This record gives sequence, structure tokens and C-alpha cells, in this order.
Amino acid sequence: MARLLRWLALVLLLAAAGAAAAVWGGLVAVPATYDPWAPLDLRAEPDWLTGFKLARLERDPEQCRAALGDTGLRFTALPDRGSPDRGSDEDCALRGVVRVSRSEVAFSSGFIATCGLAAAWTLFETHAMQPAAERHFGSRVARVEHLGTYACRNVYGRAEGRRSEHASANAIDLAAFVLADGTRIGVLNDWGAAGAGAKAAFLRDLRDGACRFFDVVLGPEYNDAHRNHFHLDMGAFRSCR
Repeated sequence: MARLLRWLALVLLLAAAGAAAAVWGGLVAVPATYDPWAPLDLRAEPDWLTGFKLARLERDPEQCRAALGDTGLRFTALPDRGSPDRGSDEDCALRGVVRVSRSEVAFSSGFIATCGLAAAWTLFETHAMQPAAERHFGSRVARVEHLGTYACRNVYGRAEGRRSEHASANAIDLAAFVLADGTRIGVLNDWGAAGAGAKAAFLRDLRDGACRFFDVVLGPEYNDAHRNHFHLDMGAFRSCR
């Protein structure tokens, strides 16, 4: 019996590999929703393959820029370069980055980001931030205030330790959101403020929504260093706090 089960498992494995090869090679046509190798449409409703396709975009800047080009994000592709602060090709180097000027919302300033981070932002804005604003306020976010993306430093600015994701423009810190009617919702004042009501609920929905698309999401409940912003990054770790 055990030998039969091993053979069945092998047959199923080979069948799955054959099916995957057929889809990848274009021999079998399947809807994009079920095709892991189909390009990611950042405007489409996220599905069970979105995370896998987003990870592929992170490794393929050319395909990533093509995906961004089909959205409302306004960006300019930038050449790769080494660190301007340390002079090393590896220390705080920028690889596969874009300069973002705006999306369907205005930003407090333009910023440099890895293409993967920009793609995750587009998913977050479209499928988490704006729907949350409409649910809580019947309005949309018109402007986002951020604290920056690129900074050649270690985590928390320490003299020793690993590099921050900011050191490669692979992270963004969000401080506040301004609605179309001018209402401002700030992480520092509205996350835990008594009577904040809809503002606090909106910020918590944003934190939870960001966890769907970014690898790391850190907010005021993580530690005091994040009391005034959400840290979102596309690093190697997975954490949502």
C-alpha cells in the first residue's frame, strides 16, 4: 500500500509539473486569474495570485515598469547607481528604481522608490486606501503626506546593524492623509486619540489593508519610533504590526 501511495504521489507531481509547463509554454490557455505567469494588472481586483505576481515584478524591473505604465501613477525610470554617500556600488545602491511624482493622489513631495514598492503602493491605494476613505467618510483621499523613502542608513539610524529598507528606497513612511474636502487624518494625532472615531477606524483599516500588499507594515502599536507614521516596505521579512 505504501508503495502504491508513493507511485500515486509521483504521478500527481508529474501531472502538476506537466500542466504548469504547458501553461508557462503557452500550450494551454487559461484565464489570467488562474495563470501565475500572466502579467499582473495592478488595476484589477486582487486575487489569490496577486502576491505571487507582485513578487515576480519585484525581480523584473522592466515588466514592473510596464505594469505601472498601465495605471495612473506618474513616474520616471531612473538608472541604477551606487551610493552617493558611501561611494560603493553595493552600499545603499539603487537598483530598479523610479521617481514618483504623483498618482491619482498628490504627494507632499515626489520620491524615489523601487519599482516593486511603487507597484505595491498602487495596489494599496486602489484596493485599500480609497475604498476605506469612501467607507468611513464618503470621500476619497486627495493628498498623502509622507516622511520619505530613501535614506542611506541602518535600521533606526544606529551606527551598527543591518541596513534599513530605506537604504535602497524599498520603504515609505506615511504620516497623514488629506481628503478631497480638506479633512486631515494624521497618524500621530488620530491613531489613539479619544473621540477620534472614524479617523482612528480609517487608520486601522489602512494598516490592515497595507498588510495585503507590503511585506512589512509597522505602525504606532509597534514601538514609539513609529508613533507618527506607518512604515511600509518590500523587504525580505514578513511582519504586520
